[in-house]
Amino acid sequence: MRNPFDKILNWYFTKNSLPYWIILLIDCAIVMFSGVLTYWIFNDAVTLFDNTLQVINTMLIFVLLSIPGFRIFHTYSGFMRYSSFVDLMRVAYCNGVTLVLAWIAEYYMHYLPGNYFAHFNATSIFLFFIIVTLLMWALRIFVKTLYDVAFSNTRAMRILIYGAMSGGVGLAKYINSQRPRKYVVKGFITHYEKAKHQEIMGQKVYTVNDNIADVIHKNYIDAVMVSPQRVKAFRDNQELQDIIIGAGAKIYMAQNAVEMDQDLLDENANIDYTQMQLREVSVEELLPRSEIRVDMNSIGELLKGQRVMVTGAAGSIGSEICRQVAKVEPAAMLLIDQAETPEHDIRLMMKKEFPNIPAETVVTSICKEKRMEELFKRFRPDYVFHAAAYKHVPMMEDNPSEAVQNNIYGTKVIADLSVKYGVKKFVMVSTDKAVNPTNVMGCSKRICEMYVQSLDLAIKTHRIGAYMEKLGNQNSFVTAGQIASPTARTQFVTTRFGNVLGSNGSVIPLFREQIKNGGPVTVTDERIVRFFMLIPEACKLVLEAGTKGNGGEIFVFDMGKPVKIADLAKRMIKLSGAKNVEIKFTGLRPGEKLYEEVLNELEGTKPTFHEKIRIAEVREYAYDQVCKDINELIEISQEYADMATVAKMKQIVPEYKSNNSIYEKLDK
Repeated sequence: MRNPFDKILNWYFTKNSLPYWIILLIDCAIVMFSGVLTYWIFNDAVTLFDNTLQVINTMLIFVLLSIPGFRIFHTYSGFMRYSSFVDLMRVAYCNGVTLVLAWIAEYYMHYLPGNYFAHFNATSIFLFFIIVTLLMWALRIFVKTLYDVAFSNTRAMRILIYGAMSGGVGLAKYINSQRPRKYVVKGFITHYEKAKHQEIMGQKVYTVNDNIADVIHKNYIDAVMVSPQRVKAFRDNQELQDIIIGAGAKIYMAQNAVEMDQDLLDENANIDYTQMQLREVSVEELLPRSEIRVDMNSIGELLKGQRVMVTGAAGSIGSEICRQVAKVEPAAMLLIDQAETPEHDIRLMMKKEFPNIPAETVVTSICKEKRMEELFKRFRPDYVFHAAAYKHVPMMEDNPSEAVQNNIYGTKVIADLSVKYGVKKFVMVSTDKAVNPTNVMGCSKRICEMYVQSLDLAIKTHRIGAYMEKLGNQNSFVTAGQIASPTARTQFVTTRFGNVLGSNGSVIPLFREQIKNGGPVTVTDERIVRFFMLIPEACKLVLEAGTKGNGGEIFVFDMGKPVKIADLAKRMIKLSGAKNVEIKFTGLRPGEKLYEEVLNELEGTKPTFHEKIRIAEVREYAYDQVCKDINELIEISQEYADMATVAKMKQIVPEYKSNNSIYEKLDK
């Protein structure tokens, strides 16, 4: 609780600052006092008393001579409570001007007739300069200190900064400049052992090998703030994270620090801290992973001025693709999703963040053939990013017919129309669950991969089987002639990756809600592991693979190290500060794996233009056979006979083996 002195300070400093003329009068009074004090030092009290009038007259001249310096350097126009080193230097420069003018004036006053002025020699004038400068400095430092006492010590969080070089110092200076001050720096943490027992900005430097938990407790530290240049090193040091969390301190980072370009993560990089918001980290930012650099300039060169369609535009991946594409200034965008409210959110986001990009938002399903053809015919996209899909494993396990009709048939509709209307490139977002699928959702995405890959192969070889001619091109917008035509130009690219952090329906939002409600946090199996990637990182890789691919490739992303879900839950509980929240293991859900793969055992990979992207060496399929199988599967799904639908899926994808599912009987 605040004492009366704190209340007085709070009242004073929350009022408007003093008018400039009052500060000017105070500085003039300091000049007068400094002159009197200087005269007394060089003489004595009796002499001062006998020459009071002359001393006052001389000081009035000195005050007048100070006015030009005050005016030139604006010493009276700032807030004394925000005084900085620059302000103190201005005071010194101002008094330097006064010093020179006083020497000149003293020379001429010495020869004036009468005894109207006191005599100051060169030494006394220099001492006067020293005294007046120190007193003006002292006043400003005193006011600033009072303000800091009033607002820092009673409200601010006590923090340590991780990073003791230029990045940590820059962050500390920014924190100290904030008004009202939210944080008080009480030390620095570094991995440089040579910095041990040193001080920076008057605060002690600790190394990662010190007892950081003890430091936190002894100094009543509320949080550890990570310098933007040291995010990667901190994220990789999970032991230090656990120590900090275990000691009861929070962890803070600059807003979006983990999404910075790699160039900004250099220790000596200059960062504009005023453009950052400091806030407590989420668990996503603490997961160990290597930084991903993407050449957005080359992507921008390809997409700038192009017409871009995004399906599933309101989803986690689709919405971020919209943002990334909009940044490179396409000619126009067509954003499709069947979820009305999220699609409305995308409409508002585009109007707010990218008002100059023509963007049409359409609420419809990709399975509506006539509606999709009308959109393709009118919009004529150059690039299609196909992110629309049902993705929740348990839901699709219960609704296999919907998975076929939305994921497979919807993809077929969009792919066929892309050929018909001359789309340059069709980029499909797939999943690691398509590899050796154990569930309906994963298998549906694998069949989508097979279709677009076989369609790309048919276009490249300018030939098509007789099947489509016999079928009369039923259930397809693309004709055999279009595929066999040498003018067909559409390239089909598939991108395959795992879970993205913070996506709709992912475990992290679920765990966060469960912790908020006091638990339990439900994990299906103690052994289960998953790959994770930030949504912006994943989407940048999608854009790079999609725009630079030549067609027919299935690009797989290096997802880094897998994360144990049970450990993730434990860490989220610690970060939240919640007590007595238990973890409950509920058992694997239908179709769920203990671990995901980006390749099956028969697939290899080839390197690409990016170290984090590789090309899966998968089996190629003839378009006519794939098209025949898919059309039969769609017809079966329309009967809503789950077993028959899944049986056909297993026939198309022989490696599909159900796990913990009612469809396991079909594998026997």
